Amino acid sequence: MDFTTIMWAIIVLGALAIVFGLILAVAAKVFEVEVDPRLPQIQAALAGANCGGCGYPGCGGCAEAILAGKAPVTACAPAGPEGAAKIAAIMGMEAPTGDKMVAHVLCNGGLNAKKNFEYRGVTDCLAATKVCGGNVLECKYGCFGFGSCVEVCQFDALHIGENGAAVVDKEKCTNCGACREACPRKLIVEVPYKQKVFVNCSNKDKGPAVTKVCAASCIACGMCERTCKFDAIHVVNNVAVIDYAKCKNCTMCAKACPRNAIEPIPTPEEKEKFKAAQKAAAEKKAAAAKAAAEAAAAEAPKAE
Repeated sequence: MDFTTIMWAIIVLGALAIVFGLILAVAAKVFEVEVDPRLPQIQAALAGANCGGCGYPGCGGCAEAILAGKAPVTACAPAGPEGAAKIAAIMGMEAPTGDKMVAHVLCNGGLNAKKNFEYRGVTDCLAATKVCGGNVLECKYGCFGFGSCVEVCQFDALHIGENGAAVVDKEKCTNCGACREACPRKLIVEVPYKQKVFVNCSNKDKGPAVTKVCAASCIACGMCERTCKFDAIHVVNNVAVIDYAKCKNCTMCAKACPRNAIEPIPTPEEKEKFKAAQKAAAEKKAAAAKAAAEAAAAEAPKAE
């Protein structure tokens, strides 16, 4: 092979490279897909956790959904109010308002709940639902305590508590929703950050059946409902439910609960003080009713 042949080969390859390069450049220009400049700005305002709590495939998918109007500017809970405000500004909208929300586990069972058998399988809540009809616990509404919610939380906001049930650290919680999706019994709900009082029970069975399966269950006795002065708690489907919009966090319902199913659980001293106050109020009411009856009886002869 002589030098001339080599040179011609180089020239031909170079020419082909230039021709194909020009073709690719023209094709790129012709088939170019314009990207909305707001898309990277929205993605930059997201938390970048790719937690999937928004229901979209990562932060990129969430940003695209927000830009297309398929998701609200608050879709990324971990981004918080600041992130939502930035996204709203990018979209030319007003910043959203509202209370910060966090996750909460509506179960105080754990070690308080009775077991049907000792589970020795995969330590995963969903897997436990597939064994013997999911009846590891006698309570079919209770937290398994295997930590599937803990595993998916990327913010270290969930742990298995001393009582054996999952507990949320609301200071770390971003309300991304990943734990709610992971819980097969749907015991994790969204609550206002400022809320302090919770009915930590989801069992909808009737009282006698509930007392057999858990020592800290709601028995639908209605004591909380009768005690609340703000109409903020009612027994619905055999379990007490709090209306967070009405609740004043006075904790009177917690003190009235005979099963300690309402958080914050009062101390024995607080319970006794509450009972004494209730007894005094009842006696005062009875005395007033008696005095009124006596006064009415005394007025009757005069009227005649």
